[in-house]
Formats: sequence, C-alpha cells, structure tokens
Amino acid sequence: MAKAPATLVIGPSWIGDMVMAQCLLKALKEKHPDRPIDVMSPRSTADIVRRMPEARAWLDAPFDRGALRLGARTAAGRAILGRYDQAYVLPGSWKSALVPFFARIGRRTGFLREWRYGLLNDIRPLPDRLKRRTAAAYQSLAGPGDLAPPRLSIDRDAQQRLLGRHGLVEQRFVALFPGAEYGPAKRWPSEHYGAIARTLADAHGLISVVFGSPRDREVGDEIAALAPSTLNLCGETTLGEAIDLVAASRVAVTNDSGLMHVAAAVGVPVVAIYGSTTPGNTPPLTERAEMLTLSLDCSPCHQRTCRFGHTNCLKQLMPAAVMQAVRRLGAI
Repeated sequence: MAKAPATLVIGPSWIGDMVMAQCLLKALKEKHPDRPIDVMSPRSTADIVRRMPEARAWLDAPFDRGALRLGARTAAGRAILGRYDQAYVLPGSWKSALVPFFARIGRRTGFLREWRYGLLNDIRPLPDRLKRRTAAAYQSLAGPGDLAPPRLSIDRDAQQRLLGRHGLVEQRFVALFPGAEYGPAKRWPSEHYGAIARTLADAHGLISVVFGSPRDREVGDEIAALAPSTLNLCGETTLGEAIDLVAASRVAVTNDSGLMHVAAAVGVPVVAIYGSTTPGNTPPLTERAEMLTLSLDCSPCHQRTCRFGHTNCLKQLMPAAVMQAVRRLGAI
C-alpha cells in the first residue's frame, strides 16, 4: 500500500513534554511547509496538540502510561495503514514505537533508548549535551536548526466566557501552579505560595488563582486557607480551559511543571522555581522568565522525593526572592 506524504508524531504523555514537542513540529514545518503533521498522544495531552497550529489533527493513543496493550497498539497501527510515510517517536520506551511499526510507516525516526532496533529504522544518537534537555532533543530530530519556542494558540471567545464564569478580570490575577506530577521534590511549599498570594492581594490588589489537576486540589485548598482571596481551580477546568485562563493572567508563579511550559507558550511572564531539577535542562522557553534555584550541593538530584527528607532546595527558597523576581519581570 502506497504511503501518503504525511508525518505522524508519537507524542509524550506528560503535559510539559508535549508543549516542548512543538519545537519539533515547528522545525518540521519550517523545512516542509506543505507536509501535514498529525500527533498521536494520550487524551491527557490532546488539548495541547489542538492548540498547535502546526498539527493537522490529534489521534488518540488509548494506552495507559506504561501499559503494553499489544492488541490495542496493533489495532491502532493497522487503523492508519497507508496514511503516513514518516514517523517520529518521541517517548523513549520500545512500546511507543509499536504503532508506527504496525502501521508499516516507511521511515521511523527516534532515539535508540530501550533497544528499539527494527521498530525504528532511522535511529539518531542522543548527544550528552542534549540529555534531559527535552525541547532541544526533540527539535534535533528534524536536523540542525535554531530552537523555535512553543507558541500555543488561544481561543479568545472562550477566554472571555471563562473569565466571566469565574469572576476574573484579565491581567488582574496571578496564576499559581503548585503541583508537580513527577513528585514532591519539585513542589515549592504551600505556605510559601500562601505568603505570595497574601502579599499580592494586600499590597497590589491582585488575586491568585491556583491551577492544576484534581490531584492538586488539596494543595490548592491549603493555599486558599492561607490566603482567603485565592481562587482554587484545581480540577475545575479542562486543560484547554486552563490554557485560555492562564493566558489572561498577569504572571505565573510555578514549580518546574507542565503548566509552567504552558504559561511560557501563551506569552505569560513566568517565575519558575526549581528544586530537584535545574533550569539548565527544562527552562520555560520564553524571554519573559525568571528562574530561581538555590543550587545546593545535593541538587539537582532529579529524584521524585528528597533522599534526605528535608527538601531544603525548595523550603529555603523564600517568598521574598520570588516577589523580587515578579518585580524584575515588571508584573507589579
């Protein structure tokens, strides 16, 4: 069966990684403007793909993270037979390379990672300088070129409806992202977020809005209890709704998280707080960012939890330093 001149990208399951995957899409579009690009990813990242102008369509990858689901992957591959002649596989697992293989896509590109000989037939080396540098690594699969930062589109009509629904005024609120799916070693303490929210409300008349998944609801409630003017929207919005609302905020204060990358990609100034990770690897890709890290001897450790049990890399980064960063960005 002849393959159509189109590209399939197997996207990552993490929100932040999916935002950074746009660097690859932008590079591919720069080289081949007329070639369609479709992205297959879990439903959790569908709203990110739909905000990428470079993507023609999002395709559902109905596989739980880490699950083999060989029958489902086989069926997904057979369902797209003949639709693509090129595939890029961004996740590092061998399972993620199965759909393009079963779809008989002629050229299947990706990094070797989990011994994917045969499943991939265009294996690229991952230089040491790109390890953990997700955006640059993804972009490098398209070949040499400058890194083009992600830029997600906004639904302005939906944004106005959402602002009215939640009683918010554009540029009169601050977005807080206290969650981190990877683990607590990336989470700035709730009491520090609460202190920031109180200062912004008392000294500058700005309310704080907490965004996150239903799993972040508890930490959002903790911050709201410390700063009563705070609006906790964790679990109350879809990802697409969060994108539109965040785009209307004045500044985002955030852990190293998926929503940090979302804020950068919609042009919002970002104060990014790093503990177990480092801004050298996964910075918010925007010129309007302040990145804060204490660079303790034990960090970055890249662990989900602090092996010493204290998380001093975050606890000792005080709210005053974050407020100074907000000022440097001209947000207050």
